[in-house]
Amino acid sequence: MDKRITEQPSRYEHLERMSVGELIADINRENRGVPEAVERALPQIERLITAIVEKLRAGGRLFYCGCGTGGRLAILDTIEAQNTYTSPPGMIQAVFPGGVDDLLNTTESKEDDTEDGWRQLREHGISTRDIVVGFSASSTTPFVLSTLRHCRAEGIATGSVVGNPGAPVSEASDYPVVVLTGPEFVTGSTRMKGGTAQKLVLDMISTTCMIRLGRVEGNRMVNAKTINQKLLDRAVRIFMERNPRYADYREAELLLRKYGSVKKAEQAISRL
Repeated sequence: MDKRITEQPSRYEHLERMSVGELIADINRENRGVPEAVERALPQIERLITAIVEKLRAGGRLFYCGCGTGGRLAILDTIEAQNTYTSPPGMIQAVFPGGVDDLLNTTESKEDDTEDGWRQLREHGISTRDIVVGFSASSTTPFVLSTLRHCRAEGIATGSVVGNPGAPVSEASDYPVVVLTGPEFVTGSTRMKGGTAQKLVLDMISTTCMIRLGRVEGNRMVNAKTINQKLLDRAVRIFMERNPRYADYREAELLLRKYGSVKKAEQAISRL
């Protein structure tokens, strides 16, 4: 019998006999425990994020490494960090089986490739200035495990987020994070609680890093890109709140359209 907690049988039986109401109530009941599991791992998460911030401040980069749900969530996080905080291009990147371009494809068969992740990192010029964080709910994914082992052999800092204790992926990490969410509602379907935990940790990593690196002021996203009407409107309102002498919405909107973010607009008017 597989000893991994994430592979243990569901606490629920005969799912096919349940009504929609019963299914969603039980799924929700299971999900309630995810934030509690993340809370128990906060000291580990703090160590990991502190190490990441140090690397980024020194000019290094953060690389996520993951497959399946974890890998796709990691790629999403790299995109959102760029849009929300205008993080420098390449500061936060991801390696994914077959390459990031395979995001929309079913690439789970490539999880067993033990050289692909390291090859991608070398193509990105990975060095000891950088840090690589692997995501593996099962805690044994060959793609992630091998990539982290390659990194450690080359003196590159490593971290990980896994769902089982005593995991090989954790052993290959300088900063391991273990979030124990228990058996899944559908046995072995770690896209559920395991994936939710990964998303929560990813939010913590990118958000905390960007705040510590000065990409947030007060509690406002002053560096967010104004790439659609919703974001432009938000930026205009933030700008007017921070700069009361600009009481005309249209005037402020023109400034934001011209400079692309609250911070850049403020820098421009400070030179007037």
